[in-house]
Amino acid sequence: MARTDDAPLPTPPPSDVVESIADAMFALSSTSRVNILMLLRERPCTVGELTDATGMEQSAVSHQLRVLREHRIVSVERIGRRRRYALHDEDVAVLLDAALHHVSGGRAVRRADVG
Repeated sequence: MARTDDAPLPTPPPSDVVESIADAMFALSSTSRVNILMLLRERPCTVGELTDATGMEQSAVSHQLRVLREHRIVSVERIGRRRRYALHDEDVAVLLDAALHHVSGGRAVRRADVG
């Protein structure tokens, strides 16, 4: 929450932290990636499940997952020859929930309403 008084501003975070935040936000700046993340917020999925759910080509889903993996937003677990993707940690789910709350104008939005 922004302060409105004349108190001195705190020292900004180190530049490497700011760069990491900007990189993570970039990874969230694609509607395709956000759609994938909203699905993974519900449960881990394979590429095939994500392809079916989004209607995207398998290669496009794989590309988006690679971007999200590189930014530590999703993780992958190998199960035999298949890979199952999940949100990297609970912080990613919290970030998605906060974004959803923000764009909904602060109204409570159930996950079932958007997923």
